[in-house]
Amino acid sequence: MTAIDNTDQRPETIWSEHVSFMDRIPRTIAMAGLLVGFVALWQLIYTIGVVSPIILPGPWETGADIVFVGKNLLSGGYMLTALWITIKEVIFGFAIAITIGFLLGVLVGETTFGERAVLPYLVAIDTMPKVAFAPLFLAWLGFGIASKVALAAFIATFPIVVGTAAGLYVADENARMLFKTMGASRFQTLFKMKLPLGLPQIFTGLKIAAVGVMAGAITGEFLGGGKGFGELIRVASSQLNTPRVFSLIIFLSLLGLTLFWSVVWLEKKLVFWHKSSVSGGIGT
Repeated sequence: MTAIDNTDQRPETIWSEHVSFMDRIPRTIAMAGLLVGFVALWQLIYTIGVVSPIILPGPWETGADIVFVGKNLLSGGYMLTALWITIKEVIFGFAIAITIGFLLGVLVGETTFGERAVLPYLVAIDTMPKVAFAPLFLAWLGFGIASKVALAAFIATFPIVVGTAAGLYVADENARMLFKTMGASRFQTLFKMKLPLGLPQIFTGLKIAAVGVMAGAITGEFLGGGKGFGELIRVASSQLNTPRVFSLIIFLSLLGLTLFWSVVWLEKKLVFWHKSSVSGGIGT
């Protein structure tokens, strides 16, 4: 008798993940549909009169004002000068935050003194309301651009500290022992092993700081005057020119997105081996 081999007759089990309809919608279409739905809801609220037009203008009024602000920027008007002042505050504040945040992050992540003595003070300062420090910066640095830069850097520093310190802890014990066995110095271990492996965490801190630095600069302009976009928003708000407030906020959000996208782009170039879930598919 011939033995019957049933090994090839067993059904194969294929596991497949069910993808919902919402997840199959292309990114561009999903974003466009969300925008259209938001504008439609906005128009409906405006038409019904749920909120006073002084408080919430219609989308078409706001759109017209966005066009006006855009033309003023393109023609080199006074709004371009104000935008350039805000851009300088953001760039200088971000640069200072990166420098201070990286140095403090290395101190906290590399030394016991930094972890045990410095970190508790940094956490205590970060838990305080940042806006409360604005009058102090104004008193110390005056009503010029320096106080706004200082507040922007102050708000953006702590995420970079945390990201840098967390990144230095990523390297496992085997990698540390390998470098130690090869006779690498502490400086070589830091720059050739710990920092490269910790870049994803460092860039996470940078992306959070890129958002916070914008809030710091605009808050400084609100509370301490100045000649940037924040001052234009304050003036428009005092005149109950709500469409102008909305349009200026939209252009500020574009500035913030540009800074954030710049960090994401740099991350993709330097940390190409790591897939970031925080940035999502932005820029792809």
